[in-house]
Amino acid sequence: MTTGDPDSGLSILHVDDDAALGELVKLYLEREESVDCRVTTVTSPEAALERLRDGDGDDDFDCIVSDYRMPGTNGIDFLGAVRETHPEIPFLLFSGEETGDVAAEVVRAGVTDYLRKGVGTDQYTLLIRRVEHAAGADGRFAPEAETAVDAVGIVGPDERFDRVDPGYADVYDYEPAEVTGKHWTELHPEAEVEHIRTHVLPVVEEGGEWTGRSTGLRADGSTFTESKLVTALDDGRLLIAVSEISPRESD
Repeated sequence: MTTGDPDSGLSILHVDDDAALGELVKLYLEREESVDCRVTTVTSPEAALERLRDGDGDDDFDCIVSDYRMPGTNGIDFLGAVRETHPEIPFLLFSGEETGDVAAEVVRAGVTDYLRKGVGTDQYTLLIRRVEHAAGADGRFAPEAETAVDAVGIVGPDERFDRVDPGYADVYDYEPAEVTGKHWTELHPEAEVEHIRTHVLPVVEEGGEWTGRSTGLRADGSTFTESKLVTALDDGRLLIAVSEISPRESD
């Protein structure tokens, strides 16, 4: 890592009640040779909010990395407090929670990314890559196109739904149990399936996140326009969030 001007590179605020882990994250991220970054570690959301409120230039953070489960609060509540004063700062959860257990909550809250803690150095390499993706050139946030989120589904490596919440199934006029096990292509007309395979999945497979509009297919065969977010989870599955943005009417 290069050092010098404190305003160069990426400045990361890491929040975790485990001080030893905080030091480990700082060690691995700051010694990453491909990225110039400096990490400030604190052990509570309260301390983090104080640093954000009292920033004097040296604390002009480009990204926040936070644990999910902390004494008396969680990462989602902490994010809500951050957004009151810093509405655009990228916010990543780095947590031991099972990805699928918190996926819907994470997406609805507007978390920029989620990475599960793991054993070994690979997770720290992946973490810095996720931070880079969230932050634009010169450490400035490059916001993605906003996507309304009403419902969330998880697609497994076999391209079939592992789980969906009731809202996701309702968008397509199904019950959750009817969607679980379905291939994702069954919820889109043929032309849209080709578009997703050609333009959406390649972006996601390269570690990115796709947001935009697509065409959904309901149980009765009618179609509608949906706002969609597709991103890869760290366990190889896909998280898909949708919201209907066109009136319900048959073709």
